[in-house]
Amino acid sequence: MMSELTTVKCQKRPFSDDDDSFLNITSESDSEEEEEEWVPKNKIAKKPKKSVAKPVTVKKKVKPEAESTRTKKTPVKRSTIKTAVRKNRKKTPEKTNVDTNDMRPLPALNSNEDKLSAEIKQNLGNVKPMPQQATMQIKKEMEHCGIKVEQPSTSSERKVKEEADISFTWEEPALKKQKVENYPDAKPVKRLRGCVEIGDTQMNWNIIQVLSERTNTEAWACANLIRLFKEENTIPFIARYRKELTNNMDADALREAQQTLEELTTVIKKAHTAIQKLAKDEKLTPFLKNTLLNCQTPEEVEHVFAPYKSGSKKTKAQQARQLGLEPAANLLIDRPGELNLNNYIQANVKGLSSVAEIETGVQHILADMMSKDRDTLNCIRNRCQQNTVFIQSTLAKTTSKEKEDGNKRDTEKFRLYHNFSSSIGNIHHHQILAINRGEKLKILTVKVSIPDRVKNDFCRWCVNERWRPRHFAKPEFMKLLVDSAEDSYKRLIYPLLCREFRSRLSSDAEKESIAMFGRNLRQLLLINPVRGQVLMGIDPGFRHGCKISIISATSQILHTDVIYLHGQGAHREAEKIRYLLHKYSCSTIVIGNGTACRETESFFADLIYRKYFAPLDVVYCITNEAGASIYSVSPEAAKEMPDLDPNIRSAVSIARRVQDPLAELVKIEPKHIGVGMYQHDVSQTLLKATLDSVVEECVSFVGVDINISSETLIRHVAGLNASRAKNIIEWREKNGPFINREQLKAVKGLGPKTFQQCAGFIRINPENTRNFCSNQQQSDSTAGGQQAAEAGSSSKAGAGAGTTGKSSKKKGKTQCASVQPNPLDQTCIHPESYAIVMRFLSFINGNLSDIGRPALQHSVKAALKTNLLDAFAQRLDTAVPTLQMIIDGLTQPHDYDIRAGFEQQDFKRNIVSLNDLKTGTVLTGRVENATLFGVFVDIGVGRSGLIPIRYITAAKLPASKRRKSLGLGPGERVEVKVMEIDHARNRISLDLIRVL
Repeated sequence: MMSELTTVKCQKRPFSDDDDSFLNITSESDSEEEEEEWVPKNKIAKKPKKSVAKPVTVKKKVKPEAESTRTKKTPVKRSTIKTAVRKNRKKTPEKTNVDTNDMRPLPALNSNEDKLSAEIKQNLGNVKPMPQQATMQIKKEMEHCGIKVEQPSTSSERKVKEEADISFTWEEPALKKQKVENYPDAKPVKRLRGCVEIGDTQMNWNIIQVLSERTNTEAWACANLIRLFKEENTIPFIARYRKELTNNMDADALREAQQTLEELTTVIKKAHTAIQKLAKDEKLTPFLKNTLLNCQTPEEVEHVFAPYKSGSKKTKAQQARQLGLEPAANLLIDRPGELNLNNYIQANVKGLSSVAEIETGVQHILADMMSKDRDTLNCIRNRCQQNTVFIQSTLAKTTSKEKEDGNKRDTEKFRLYHNFSSSIGNIHHHQILAINRGEKLKILTVKVSIPDRVKNDFCRWCVNERWRPRHFAKPEFMKLLVDSAEDSYKRLIYPLLCREFRSRLSSDAEKESIAMFGRNLRQLLLINPVRGQVLMGIDPGFRHGCKISIISATSQILHTDVIYLHGQGAHREAEKIRYLLHKYSCSTIVIGNGTACRETESFFADLIYRKYFAPLDVVYCITNEAGASIYSVSPEAAKEMPDLDPNIRSAVSIARRVQDPLAELVKIEPKHIGVGMYQHDVSQTLLKATLDSVVEECVSFVGVDINISSETLIRHVAGLNASRAKNIIEWREKNGPFINREQLKAVKGLGPKTFQQCAGFIRINPENTRNFCSNQQQSDSTAGGQQAAEAGSSSKAGAGAGTTGKSSKKKGKTQCASVQPNPLDQTCIHPESYAIVMRFLSFINGNLSDIGRPALQHSVKAALKTNLLDAFAQRLDTAVPTLQMIIDGLTQPHDYDIRAGFEQQDFKRNIVSLNDLKTGTVLTGRVENATLFGVFVDIGVGRSGLIPIRYITAAKLPASKRRKSLGLGPGERVEVKVMEIDHARNRISLDLIRVL
């Protein structure tokens, strides 16, 4: 029955100012009753018994379950209280005597909640604990290996904050995992109440449903996402360790859902603020409140609230209402036979002196009511979707005059949009961004064109259906209604539609541009590092010479210098380079793609062709040096390389970008790396948040060796920040290398929540721990034994359960041998799953010492042949994604790196001249940058070629790269064909053949 209420059509007459039934839906007594029901169980006081005697003839009634539990000392059941409150809410309309004919229906509560509560109890009751003997055996094995036995840490165990961080709250926390018949795939669910509360107000839409529609995600996954984000879980943690709750959503999908949720939160806050402001100014009416609660976008809230802002002029509808003409407008719809406009004539009052003025006032009120009615706006939006709406741009008139004066520089940049027209469904994102930029510079004039048939159909629908009088109306009243519909469309609705179309197009283009930045940045950060090689980095230049640096296989600076390759002493400089390459056994040269890159490349290609560096087989590569100059003068670079000139620092950065791109590029602000388009035309806040999130995702998924990583790299791990990274470095310098992950709990500022978010992405190198323990044991008998014992005491405190840094000082001396390394700490397995790992190993007869070895890999494969993954997960009482993560962590080698599957730098020995290119030539290149209009490819001729977007089709891309947008990113190798060469403009047009 409740589900049927949501399908009831709204009434044809909107709320009037005199109808306050909507405000009376929640009475004071009802709100007090609900607050009493929700008192926490630890604060519930026993009700005193009343001494009033009752008549003998009256039977004693049985108290409801929820009330009887409060009078006893037994704890209150959560599901019982929820059921009681739900019943009270269902009775609310009967108490307030609401006229359903004058009110739009509110969203119905879910009728399956009682059924879900019963199923939760049944599922929890059916869980069978493990045999005690097996549990004790697993516990002994874990303790023998130095593993702390504890329950998985979840965010639900944290203490609830007394004050919420935001102004609205969701009514009930999500329940634990449950399986219901509504989800045939038996996916675990954390359910949420769908209505969003803001203060004492409730929106008229379901946030879960809206989030599901906008992100194209299942409702149960959206409910879980809302709870996970509210509990401050990071995107890398959710993407890797909570897959079963999100239906295996990747990081990009999670980021999109998070941004959409923030947008809905903004709408809720704006609506709440507007309602409070109107109530304070005594301007809030039931119609206005209901309209604001129906808004789902910021533009809708602004449209409704704009006339009531302080300082704004009164609208024509407000002026007519002040004259007392709103009853006449309502009569025209409800009872037109009783309407007599002559009764409102007042000769001395402006606006009421004649029937014509009164008709004009009534028309303004009706037009305002139409423009704020939800059904009316939905109707016009649907008609716009069924027709073709165009966006057009022309050259501004003022710019035409400037063009006659000879100022053509800026206008030529937008020559494609001087007379541009496209449907809003076919226009590209980069075109929207270009048009917006031209309009901002006052070069272009932009307008939205809606066909006239949309207006005609809409006005006909308003008069004949939505706003049709309920009884017979005179012809003059029908003409007044037609004029009101036309006036509403022309003066109010059409400008609203134009703003909505422009806002939606700009928002979509901005999001896609930022998403492109994120994809390019991820592709750049995850380039396969070149490990174990000595590299020479060169920052090319003409007048000030080429800055060079030679770095070791461990990124240590071996030599720095400045050479002048493009002058008379080139031969002498070549001899110096050959001497340095032989001295440091360096056979790989990295050249920045800045000024003089082409000339420097030609210089080294010629030497390599003549085998000048024999017997060394020297190769070179070109790398993007964007952001190197900014980093070289940063305080972080000055702290890392205080004795080097900033120009030399850039050469060091160029070499390290090839040796370990991730570790080096995280030192640079992501927006300075130079991958993307229209960087300054998008929201800088959203851009920074997205790029920082991508950096955090990449660093976390690759993993960080906590004992050798820099503070800059550690701060980008999920859950950590600059201050926590600094505390980790200080703890490491004071106490020595970390021996296991449990020691992170002893670091200042790393609480249970932070440990949960970052622990799975932290790696502990076993070689460092063994060296630390052996050195510590040797130093116990020396003069420095006291300090080593204190460091060991601190390490033990970090590994103990429930200990902190302060308590470790009180325990005195402790041997380092008491802190045991854990082999699982070098894997991607989260500590909360260690107990499941031990059960899994016991089933397959495996050993922790065999992690990453062929013996354990063979045992896992043999076990999976006889048991399905689903059955295995059910046997271990865990989710399938968690079990798959455990299997990957146990079978991957110790030196496994997810970047091994990504592209590596392209090393060359010779070059191809631009003059040698011909139309139809097939070349192999590497993607430098991807934009919304095409992809730039380095084909080794000193100038990147462009593959237009029309040549990048799904048939040419692998299945894994067929995304909703472009499928190519920086670093990927492609095979292309030269389509056109423009020597005058130095441009090369390419066609994509295939992705290598």
